[in-house]
Amino acid sequence: MRYAISDIHGHCETFLRLLDRLQLSSSDELYLLGDYVDRGPDSCGVIESIFELKADGYQVHCLKGNHEVLMYRACIQSSRTDLINWLHNAGGKDTIASYPKLEINTTHLEWMEQLPHYFDLGDYYLVHAGLNFKGGTPLEDKTAMLWIRDWYADIRAEYLGGRTIVHGHTPIPPKEILQMVDPIWPNPVINIDAGCYRDRNDYGLLCALNLDSRDLTFEARVEL
Repeated sequence: MRYAISDIHGHCETFLRLLDRLQLSSSDELYLLGDYVDRGPDSCGVIESIFELKADGYQVHCLKGNHEVLMYRACIQSSRTDLINWLHNAGGKDTIASYPKLEINTTHLEWMEQLPHYFDLGDYYLVHAGLNFKGGTPLEDKTAMLWIRDWYADIRAEYLGGRTIVHGHTPIPPKEILQMVDPIWPNPVINIDAGCYRDRNDYGLLCALNLDSRDLTFEARVEL
């Protein structure tokens, strides 16, 4: 089976419980669509868990999210503006607090930097935020893949060649995700960000999409 999960945002225990629910095996393929860090209690643990899964022989494929970019810029480029933005607006304080002695692991930063922006599975495009169809070639706009919102009206179905786009980045309630996997849903797109970090009603869930059956599995955020 192939599974997609997005926007874990530092909720390591929730992520691990969701994987237990899926009964993930080494023959399955797990696609993670970015935003592993920030706004949750254990960003360090999320990345270490991904590393451990790979070391144990699980097939884990990871994309870059905008929060990985924000973290990398703040830690590597040393711009005061980038640092302030990450710490105060993006949830970077929680991320730093998750590291032993408050020291960011440089191996984590190097891993973030080399992550790809999308996967083409033949029947799906997997991307963090979405694709920009206003330009000539959607797969060349890497900034849009990390940041775009409100882009469904511009989708060109003929460009997709029968593929469905699966993405995260913009939290939506679970009932809307369920609508998107219904066969009568008119758009070739599924958003799987159920707002794991959010405290508002109808959010606070981590979602896994079975890309083969289109079944959804939700795990409620674990409060630590």
